[in-house]
Amino acid sequence: MPGNILTMASTVQCPHGGKAILITANARIMVDNVPALLESDKHAVVGCLFTLPGPKPSPCIKIEWAGGSGQLKVNGAGVLVKSSVGKCYSPESALQGVAIIASTQVKVSAR
Repeated sequence: MPGNILTMASTVQCPHGGKAILITANARIMVDNVPALLESDKHAVVGCLFTLPGPKPSPCIKIEWAGGSGQLKVNGAGVLVKSSVGKCYSPESALQGVAIIASTQVKVSAR
């Protein structure tokens, strides 16, 4: 699906309000002089307070991506776009929800 390209300046959160630390291996595609994020990037999450019954803390600690651009790639990995899906995982590798893309640049989009 088409959408605005996500960059290291975007804001991404887990569904419980934790903040993604956006880093990338990409040094080739820049948008407003900021590197675009790739489908192969994995992002750490800080500040998630999710707790299972018990209570047992189960914070989201990482986000892995699917659905990057099919046309714009870096070393075979699609550039992330607004419609990409970030899967949020606990320390036990349990899927805990889908990342929220709170903001991204609006000048450049990709399919």
